[in-house]
Amino acid sequence: PPASAAPTTMASSTRRRFGSVLLVLAAHSAHARQPLSAWLRKEVGESWDKITRHSFTDELARGTIDEHAMRTYLIQDHRFLDAFSVLLASTIAAAPHLEDRIPGAQFLALILGKENTYFERSFTALGVDAADRASVPDAPVTARFKRLMLDAAATGNVAIMLAVLLVAEESYAEWGERVLSEAGGGIREGLPFWCSEWIELHSGQYFRSVVSWLRGMLDRVGATLSDDERNTVLSYYWKAVESEIDFFDMAMAAVAPSCSDSGGSGGGADE
Repeated sequence: PPASAAPTTMASSTRRRFGSVLLVLAAHSAHARQPLSAWLRKEVGESWDKITRHSFTDELARGTIDEHAMRTYLIQDHRFLDAFSVLLASTIAAAPHLEDRIPGAQFLALILGKENTYFERSFTALGVDAADRASVPDAPVTARFKRLMLDAAATGNVAIMLAVLLVAEESYAEWGERVLSEAGGGIREGLPFWCSEWIELHSGQYFRSVVSWLRGMLDRVGATLSDDERNTVLSYYWKAVESEIDFFDMAMAAVAPSCSDSGGSGGGADE
């Protein structure tokens, strides 16, 4: 018995070490199989909730949003149209297959279509004329976000482009669906159209299908990426998340001229 004890002990120790190695490999394999979109969301952590549960979205849904804040928000948001269109069109061109391009092309046509009159009608209702829109410069966050969209498009890297688009669309879909749910599944009665229609535009079956298209293609492309490539995509995703948070903060910091010590119009856009 004493002679056989040492080999038995060594074999048991070897099995334990081998089992530990297998557990590590299994954990690594599970991480590697994690869809890229889920991994990106996990990496930004609670910062995601700072977009989807921002006070701007709550006040918009209740109809208590300050009108000057809404004017500032819409003037600045409308500035994204060109850069966003470049990014989306570049993503469509870089998509792997025709089937991947069709949903994007349909979404781009909807955004740029003449029937999408929300901004023009909202500007009119909120007393924003062409001169007002032209006189207000880009807020720093607006300029930064536009550069991010154009920089992402310039890479020609479909994963990077999809990541930036996914932040913009999925975060809005999430807050849109959230405020509907909290209101009992529908738009609160009595909201001005520039609140209710903004919620409708960022919720519902069609908008969810756009998010699913972006996420699905990102996950398929992401499955082929190396760790370094995934980290590069993450850096763009993080910048987009930070920009969305800062954009809502910028709008909420806008104070109606009558309540401002310094007065003036459009002051919140430069803060």
